[in-house]
Amino acid sequence: MDGSYFWVFTVVAVIGLMLIVFGGRKAPGAKDWPQSVQWGYLALVGGAFGVLSNYMSLTAVMLVLVLVTGSVWLLDRLVLAKRRAASSREVGHFVDYSRGFFPVILVVFILRSFLAEPFQIPSSSMRPGLVVGDFILVNKFSYGIRIPVLNTVLIPVHQVERGDVVVFNYPVNPKVNYIKRVIGLPGDTVEYRNKVLSINGKQVPEVADGTYDYLEQRLAMIHNDQFRETLGDRNFRVLKIQEAPTLALSQVSDFPDRDACRYDEDGFVCKVPAGHYFMMGDNRDNSLDSRYWGFVPDRLMVGKAFMIWMNFGDLGRIGQRIH
Repeated sequence: MDGSYFWVFTVVAVIGLMLIVFGGRKAPGAKDWPQSVQWGYLALVGGAFGVLSNYMSLTAVMLVLVLVTGSVWLLDRLVLAKRRAASSREVGHFVDYSRGFFPVILVVFILRSFLAEPFQIPSSSMRPGLVVGDFILVNKFSYGIRIPVLNTVLIPVHQVERGDVVVFNYPVNPKVNYIKRVIGLPGDTVEYRNKVLSINGKQVPEVADGTYDYLEQRLAMIHNDQFRETLGDRNFRVLKIQEAPTLALSQVSDFPDRDACRYDEDGFVCKVPAGHYFMMGDNRDNSLDSRYWGFVPDRLMVGKAFMIWMNFGDLGRIGQRIH
């Protein structure tokens, strides 16, 4: 998170806390707390969410909020409610709002952790299939029911397949999510030389499919040759700029298991380690992917992208399946 946003969320949380402390008490016979207290709790929760997101993943933040509000809800059910009944006291606003927030946060946490999660496409690395501004849905149980935060598989469901479009945590900074296509499975040998992709010594079939031009960041028109690739049972379009180099060697980092790859000016060949995957963007000459920062361990897999649910700049893209 940008430092300025961190301080904005901190200020929001502090303002929320002040509104709660100095917001006044509930009027006799009133059902609701003063507006200042209500806004205070909204600001406190929103600010705390933003601050914690600077240090941990969104799933971890959601888990913290579930544990805090859930503990208050359970304590109230087992202890505090009985004490109030015996003394005729009213419920305090902290307990009252924690009880209200808990079921909402719990439902959102379950949906995001085990069913589906929305993401936004931030770059052109997956063009032409996915464009900047696409909002997509990711199936969280495609590759197994996973323990939140730890992300280890609890109940296996399906295996990752070549050609799947997958959201994963960026290995260099796991708080950042990336989306790419799975090219290599554990044990595969992936070679990309002179813009020709081969897996385990077999060239991936591709057929020329015209050209594809797009405006990058509203500044420059990018001209590409378009091809149809077939990987397993997946058939999808990829982009290449024939005059561009196959690989930008200066951008290759010193990643874990770097010795499993060999690089030269014509391309590279990599042996995918056990428990890892090799990812590439469909926009082959405009994608920072496993060629440059290495393999993706299974524990960083988030889920399989399956549908575009919104694009405010092009409503015709709504509902398109992701192949």
